Amino acid sequence: MLTRTQIKKLFSDLNEELAHQDIKGEIGICGGAVMCLVFKSRVSTKDVDAIFVPTQAIRKASEKVAKKNHLEKNWLNDAAKAYFHADPPKETVLDHSHLRVWAPKAEYMLAMKCIAARYDTHDQDDVEYLIKYLELKAPKSVFKIIEKYYPHFHIPPKSQFLIEELFEGKNENH
Repeated sequence: MLTRTQIKKLFSDLNEELAHQDIKGEIGICGGAVMCLVFKSRVSTKDVDAIFVPTQAIRKASEKVAKKNHLEKNWLNDAAKAYFHADPPKETVLDHSHLRVWAPKAEYMLAMKCIAARYDTHDQDDVEYLIKYLELKAPKSVFKIIEKYYPHFHIPPKSQFLIEELFEGKNENH
């Protein structure tokens, strides 16, 4: 598991690696890394899901960083890129000389987590945290956010059930 401190160090090492090659890179993190670094709602995450450019250069540099830090080579991976359906509103998380790391803002993260809604992960906890963080009072508020960022995407039943379940017994008037 990677802690907030470890992730920051890995990005610093990645910046050094890119600087040696005189390459400037950009990484957009999502998932557990955002929950750790931005919201501090988790102590750790198993890996860093992200989108990044230049893709090949960052992939190679991250493999060197993995070797140096005795990690799996896919500690930084782009497996979640399918969930980036629109250009998200961004906030800079880390800004190094050769590497900028950004994260989607809370609304976008909520939409991503709701669409994924995997039962064998922290998605439910993350959705619940983001709903409280955004002070949402009813399922329809969450559905509006999802539709804002995924307008042509049908919300899966598992996501609808999860969201409705989280609001069960609460005020539905908002």
